Amino acid sequence: MKSLNTIQTLAQIGKVFSKIIRIFALIGGIGCAVGLASLPFADQGVFKIGGVSIHGLIVNNTGIDLTALYPAMTGAMILCIGQAVPAKFAESYFKNELKAGTPFTFDGAKELLRLGILTICVPLGCQIAAEIVSGIIAGFLNCDNLLKISNGDSVAPGVMFIVMSVLCRYGVEIQTERKDS
Repeated sequence: MKSLNTIQTLAQIGKVFSKIIRIFALIGGIGCAVGLASLPFADQGVFKIGGVSIHGLIVNNTGIDLTALYPAMTGAMILCIGQAVPAKFAESYFKNELKAGTPFTFDGAKELLRLGILTICVPLGCQIAAEIVSGIIAGFLNCDNLLKISNGDSVAPGVMFIVMSVLCRYGVEIQTERKDS
């Protein structure tokens, strides 16, 4: 049962990492929302650090027009949501797997399949939505769209979860056949 102990240890690590990813994604999304809400006040000198305004830090040091931050932060907020959702489902899967004590259950295989599909579809859908929304906002504000998104980062893990779900389902079927024999 050494392999099962290794699987359970990996499931515990997966549960912790999933929770950390979800929390960071939510913090990022909330940070973007707060940034969007405070952006209209950035050029009025309201936010100062040591006598230097945030507007001066952004515009003078980066050369970025504050208007271009609206589409970037909106798109980033959507992307953060797109990472928080599958992370929550992953956390739930690992919690249930640890509770069952094995990955070889029909419910676990079904949950792993759902996680694989969500890991592919939700971030990909949010990437598309973020590009569209930030492009529309940049068009209305007549500014550059700073949001640059790499495509397909969630596809490989999603496919891996789907393949693992099939393997786990097969393991359950073999166990069931042995019990019936």
